[in-house]
Amino acid sequence: MTIFAILLLIFLGFVLLLIEFAIIPGITIAGIGGFLLLGASVFMAFKEYGVFAGFLTLAFVLIASPILIAYFFKSKSAKKMILNSEIKGTVDTINEKKVKVGETGKTIGRLAPTGKIKINGETVEAQSVGTFIDQNTEIVIIKIQSNKIIVEPLNKEKND
Repeated sequence: MTIFAILLLIFLGFVLLLIEFAIIPGITIAGIGGFLLLGASVFMAFKEYGVFAGFLTLAFVLIASPILIAYFFKSKSAKKMILNSEIKGTVDTINEKKVKVGETGKTIGRLAPTGKIKINGETVEAQSVGTFIDQNTEIVIIKIQSNKIIVEPLNKEKND
């Protein structure tokens, strides 16, 4: 009867772990219960059958658990639950032939601190030096990084 109880605890522990990984992700009662049942099966094996059977049960639990979980995630039913989309986005780099440091333009929307500006007929995204810049304000480019244009208001010196 005790061997049956140990095997039942191992089986129920695996079932609860699969429920934890598949149905209720996170740290929930199912995951904690699964680990407790697996621990109880190892404890019962040590207590009832000695050190060899205890270590054999422990080895089985430690080897079978990851294999069972990996097999589950490779199965067809798990493939239906897993998101398999791929993001194919890129970051545009700034063409320094079209936009140069020192050129002036106008904000299309408010830069708080980022927004759209229009320079040389091009609409690009820019970032202010830290202050908010209102819509239709004249700006000057003070720095160009690989994918970012840093601007400040053109009349900043007059306001200071």
